[in-house]
Amino acid sequence: MNASWDVLKSLSDPTRLRLLALVSREELSVAELQEILGMGQSRISSQLALLRQVTLVSDRREGKNAFYSLRANLPARTVGLVKAAIDSVSELPVMIEDRQNLDRILQKRRRTQEQYFNLIAGRLGKHYCPGRSWEAIGHLALRLTPAIEIADLGAGEGLLSQLLAQRARQVWCIDNSPRMVEVGTELAKKNGLANLAYKLGNIEKVPLADRSVDLAILSQALHHAQHPQLAVNEAFRILRPGGQLLILDLNEHTFEKARELYADLWLGFKESALHGFLKKSGFTKVEVATVAKEATEPHFETLLASGSKGSR
Repeated sequence: MNASWDVLKSLSDPTRLRLLALVSREELSVAELQEILGMGQSRISSQLALLRQVTLVSDRREGKNAFYSLRANLPARTVGLVKAAIDSVSELPVMIEDRQNLDRILQKRRRTQEQYFNLIAGRLGKHYCPGRSWEAIGHLALRLTPAIEIADLGAGEGLLSQLLAQRARQVWCIDNSPRMVEVGTELAKKNGLANLAYKLGNIEKVPLADRSVDLAILSQALHHAQHPQLAVNEAFRILRPGGQLLILDLNEHTFEKARELYADLWLGFKESALHGFLKKSGFTKVEVATVAKEATEPHFETLLASGSKGSR
């Protein structure tokens, strides 16, 4: 059968159309879709399987969870069909309720992370975090240039930035936890670091101007991002031509408890995934390498990724 007929047939089912409306807005797990739609797991899974068969959605495995989203690079004609179908029922009460439930789920995600980081604010330097090792930080520090302007994205208390500010012209620490920003500001003042400033903000929407820094750092922050690619895009935006991005993050792992223990959204990233994020954002001279391996279980490995923004 012609692919367009298959798509039209899929769009004729109310449940499948509701699913498409949701995953076209946000990548969601089956459990989250259950909560939004108030349906059983088997019903949702069977409908998602049909949408996969006609290549309207794609799934991504993260540990034991599967996340679904509208398939990237769909033909323009197919995108038009899907959008028209969703728009035609967008004002129905059930669709409005779905959108409200989706917003609630996304707020719940953000609250879970914020509560975790507010809880450990003031203790992060003493608290165990996967990949946070002096060995890994040392590798990053070797690549620093003095007397430049730096953005530490997802900085937490700013352990790294406290060191960088001793030689940099200016360091901006961006974090979405109000308590982290408060603690970090107090530490900067206590240590007499007038060139170290904290700003409350999301790494996917950084509160800094375009082309305003020479170096951007994402140190063990990217696996907390809802959309890692957006965070890398933002790093590219705020960098001046010739600037550099450095990323320290965990290699892909299977330690599922990291979600609960550390509020992680991603179980690390493959080297190829980090490489892809940087290339897609427009970085050149992209390199990714393993820089640390923990000897004890669950044997976390830390990757260092780097990329440069062109001079134009």
